[in-house]
Amino acid sequence: MYQWQKQIQRIVDEIDNCIKNYDNEALTLHNLSHKLGYSEFYTTRKFKEISGMPFRDYLRLRRLTFALKEVRDSTKSLLDIAFDHGFSSHEAFTRAFKGTYGITPSDYRKNPKPLVLRTKINAFDRYFFGLGEIGMIKSTDGVKIYYITIPRHKFLYIRNRESNGYWDFWQKQSLIPGQDHDTICGLLDSIKGKLDDDGGSEPNCKSGQIMAYMNDPDGRLCDWGFLRSECWGVRLPFDFEGEVPPQMYVADVPEAEYIVFEHGPFDYEQENRSVEDKIEHAMASFDFSQTDHCMDTSPGRIMYFYYDPAQCFKYIRPVRK
Repeated sequence: MYQWQKQIQRIVDEIDNCIKNYDNEALTLHNLSHKLGYSEFYTTRKFKEISGMPFRDYLRLRRLTFALKEVRDSTKSLLDIAFDHGFSSHEAFTRAFKGTYGITPSDYRKNPKPLVLRTKINAFDRYFFGLGEIGMIKSTDGVKIYYITIPRHKFLYIRNRESNGYWDFWQKQSLIPGQDHDTICGLLDSIKGKLDDDGGSEPNCKSGQIMAYMNDPDGRLCDWGFLRSECWGVRLPFDFEGEVPPQMYVADVPEAEYIVFEHGPFDYEQENRSVEDKIEHAMASFDFSQTDHCMDTSPGRIMYFYYDPAQCFKYIRPVRK
C-alpha cells in the first residue's frame, strides 16, 4: 500500500500539471497508467481504493476547479475556458459547472461567492504515516530568526479549541457538519484575493491556506504555556468585504510585530521530521532576555504557521516590546 500511495501521488501531481498547461491530450487514463507501468483497469481500481473516488470523477472535479478560477479571475471567454479544460462545448461546460456548483459560469463571473472546490488529493504523506526520513541526507540550511511588522489584514478561519496538532484538528473537524477538510479547504480555495495565494490549488501549498494558533482564554493549554485555539484559514486584505461562509469567523488583525523562525527549502521525504525538530528547538531555546521583545499572549493575537517544503517551513509568532 505504501508504494501505491506514492504511485497515486504521481498521478495526482501529473493531473494538476496537465491541467495547468492545458495539455488535454496527455490527460488520459491510458497515458497516466502507462507512466506507472500498470493497466488502466488496475490503476483505476487502486486510485479509487486510495482516494475514495473514481478516477474520472476526480479528474472532472479538478478540471472544474481550475476552470472556476479562470472564470473568476480572467477575462477569457467562457467558450475558450471550456475548450482549454477539456469540455467539448459551451453547453457541456455550463452543464457540468452548474451540476457541480449550483450556478452557471456566467452568473458566477458576475457574482463570485464561496463554493466548495475539489482540493488536490495528498495520497502520500510521510508525516501522516509516521515514517520519518529516508537515508541520512540533512539540510545544510539552519533556522533564520528575525522580526517583522505585518500590516493590518483580516483572517478568515474556522477554529477548534480541543484539538492538538494538524491531524487531530481535522479529525475533530470531520465530526462537525460542514467543517470537514474537503469542505473547508474547498471553500477557502474559491475565495478571491487571498494574501498568500500565488496560484496553487491545494491546502497549505501556495493556495493561501494556513494553520494558525489564536491566543484564546477559552482554548486549550498548549506546550508553550498559554491557552490557544487551533485555526485553519486565509489572510485577506483589511478592506475585504466578500461573503463569509456561515461556519467561519473573520478577525480584523491590526498591524503588529512578530518574530519569525524560518527554515529554507528541504526534501520533504527525507528531512521533514528533522526540520520540524530543528524549528521546535529554536523556538523553545530562544532567549528573549537578550532582546527588547517578549512573546505577546494577549487574547486574539495570532501565530501563523507556513509549510511548503519547496519554499519554507516557518512559524510567525506575535511579540511586543
